[in-house]
Amino acid sequence: MLYTGGAHPELAEEIAGHLRVTLGETNMRQFANGEMHCRYGESIRGADVFIIQTHGGMPVNDALMQQLIMIDAAKRASAKRITAVCPYYGYSRQDRKAEGREPITAKLVADMLTVAGADRVVSVDLHTGQIQGFFDQPVDHLTALPILIECCKTAGDVDDLVIVSPDAGGVKAAKRFANHLGADLAFVNKIRPKGVANTVEASNVIGNVAGKRCILLDDMIDTAGTIVAAAELLKAEGATEVWAMATHGVLSDPAIERLKNSVIEKVVITNTLPLPSEKQIDKIEVLSIASLVADAIHAVFEDQSVSEIFGGENQK
Repeated sequence: MLYTGGAHPELAEEIAGHLRVTLGETNMRQFANGEMHCRYGESIRGADVFIIQTHGGMPVNDALMQQLIMIDAAKRASAKRITAVCPYYGYSRQDRKAEGREPITAKLVADMLTVAGADRVVSVDLHTGQIQGFFDQPVDHLTALPILIECCKTAGDVDDLVIVSPDAGGVKAAKRFANHLGADLAFVNKIRPKGVANTVEASNVIGNVAGKRCILLDDMIDTAGTIVAAAELLKAEGATEVWAMATHGVLSDPAIERLKNSVIEKVVITNTLPLPSEKQIDKIEVLSIASLVADAIHAVFEDQSVSEIFGGENQK
């Protein structure tokens, strides 16, 4: 049985369509003081329940709280197994203590999902794969790379293509991407000013990009500061064309304005997060991950190997 909160119902409907099932009713409502309430519209006793909720499309705390409430309601309604499907996992960037007296909020979110009653978690392109270790139950960590790779293959000749990681931390994913396409690899050395959030300075490019078409690959685009700074540096180093590709289009302000005015010619993201109409610009192309998530849900439901179904390509 499939259910969704209010964060991204369009994606949940698409996933349900691939699975040929109907989304159930959660009857989610909000009280005058902002508290939320959920009551399932049918019996879920003994059912295999999948609760789809991306942590965005509304304030991230509201999206997360909705999912926790739906999980708790399912647990108390005697569901046999509860799987939290989080296409975008909130707080994933707070996965370690970079300085003293800081929280590890990605671990806190894992604990809350567990305590609420989730028996399993499905997510797409976690900020770091180590977040899987924050859970004591199974985590199916899917990747959208095959979808992005296919987009590159259909976009034209890849002979002069260079896959560029906007920082050293993303080199591993960029290398996998480049190997699939038979493309060259480069990365941008970046500096984050200490104590200043969402600010980045690109300093130099490691690798040859002169006369090449470059694709900047990242797991997410938030304020677009990193990706725009990297694109400007690539152009200065002689790149003929720059695209940006990412799984998660968070696109917090002032991302759209930055992308619109940047040297980036095309931005490719997936629909793990909704893209409101006011953020839809000609540069942005959205690819669907619904079939990917639907296949994972089907494998979990049938107690089949997720990695075998995807041939190891869609799971990390």
